[in-house]
Amino acid sequence: MDANVRALINQYGVTTDTLRFLDQPKRMFIDGEFIEGNHQMARVEDPSTGGQLTEIPLATTEDVDSAVAAAKYAMKKGEWSQKTPREREQILRRIAELIRENAQTLAEIECLDSGKAITGCKAVDINVGANTFEYFAGWATKIQGATRDNSFPVQCMTYTRKEPVGVVGAIVPWNWPFAMAVWKLAAPLAVGCSVVLKPAEMTSLSMLYLMELCVKAGLPRGAINIITGKGSVVGNYIVGHPDVAKVSFTGSTPVGKMVGAAAIDNIAHMTLELGGKSPMVAFEDADIDAVARATLNSVYFNAGQVCSAGSRLYVHRSRYEEAVEKVKAIAESIKLAPSLDPTGVMGPVISAGQRNSILGYIDKGKAEGATLVTGGQSLDGPGHFIQPTLFADCRNDMTIVQEEIFGPVLAMSVFDDEEEAMTLANDSIFGLAASIWTQDLSRAHRLIPQMDAGSVWVNIHDPGDPSMPFGGFKQSGIGKDLGPEQLEHFLETKGVWIKV
Repeated sequence: MDANVRALINQYGVTTDTLRFLDQPKRMFIDGEFIEGNHQMARVEDPSTGGQLTEIPLATTEDVDSAVAAAKYAMKKGEWSQKTPREREQILRRIAELIRENAQTLAEIECLDSGKAITGCKAVDINVGANTFEYFAGWATKIQGATRDNSFPVQCMTYTRKEPVGVVGAIVPWNWPFAMAVWKLAAPLAVGCSVVLKPAEMTSLSMLYLMELCVKAGLPRGAINIITGKGSVVGNYIVGHPDVAKVSFTGSTPVGKMVGAAAIDNIAHMTLELGGKSPMVAFEDADIDAVARATLNSVYFNAGQVCSAGSRLYVHRSRYEEAVEKVKAIAESIKLAPSLDPTGVMGPVISAGQRNSILGYIDKGKAEGATLVTGGQSLDGPGHFIQPTLFADCRNDMTIVQEEIFGPVLAMSVFDDEEEAMTLANDSIFGLAASIWTQDLSRAHRLIPQMDAGSVWVNIHDPGDPSMPFGGFKQSGIGKDLGPEQLEHFLETKGVWIKV
């Protein structure tokens, strides 16, 4: 840990367990143990200072083979395979309890690793993780097949069984390291699968700490294995591994296409949760104050590094100027601060590369004729901070309207009627999420089916609960995370015939 990071920690303070975890050597977690080895190490950066936080090991393909073998043994012959549904439920509930008991430490580790503002991280990311384990714990005892009447000429009893699909290979992104990983873990564990999970190279720390909690919860060896390293090396190898039966991926659409092709080549099941460019559509009767506040919890939350962020805002012409002024006021009220600052609203973006990419999009917006209302600059000094940015007078053919920026940049446009609003909102290769803002519920119900999006929200943007499925249409992905729908992706249906 370099001096700048140490000074940040000293300024704001962290738990003794956070310090203990950060100062100890990092190890991958395979077959129930933090493994030693002569691995090459990769620098882990604190986005708030740009300084080195720690190092993580770079896994090899041999490490993946070991992890997959451990996972396969765990669910076929090991202790994990012998656990009853109720025992699985109890373990998942205990993990959720330990997450809540250690929420401050988890939030501190996650914020230092990813740059998230700690208040939002603890309330959202860590809480989501605990809620998700609790939700899927309840499903462990409710997986069931069904008897079937048949018309076969020989009398037979027929029924179906639901069985775990096999070893799950999970790959998660850097923008939600903890919450997204839990999304990939809880459902397969509930049905009896085992998991080999690769966090993003830039943000692996919270998963390594979670494994300490999983050991305390009594999770058997091999049920979860954590591989750290480069996606181009171990991520690709996990996806193509012959003993990985199911691939669960969250990330960008271009990478998701490669993952999907590799999974198909291996005849593996897959779910892909990919990019988004989600519209917010505000009609003449919308509560514009609520719309403006929603940008704070959407496109400006987590510095805009949210796949479902409402990064396109379409407003009826009669309310457009009012909306521009109110969103501008919200954007300019946001306090940028280091991740551990409890008064901060928005932290830095993940890296210098991401900051430069966002600034490049801002330059394109100006060059293509959008009006920069506020923001548009990076901050001087350490860390990778970008001002909350608002563009007005945007057209749908502009780069900032069509491409996923993954930063705190909002593009606003005007419309005149419902037909134009739906045309503009659906004019995208993505279809992850959308929100409709109106007091007319008849209009809302009429337009919901017209939205090309996997989630549609009315008078709110980006709510979440483990009971509700999340996943996109079009190039925003295949399949669902969360909800009962996610369970089906980790189950095989076996038909059974018994001559009687």
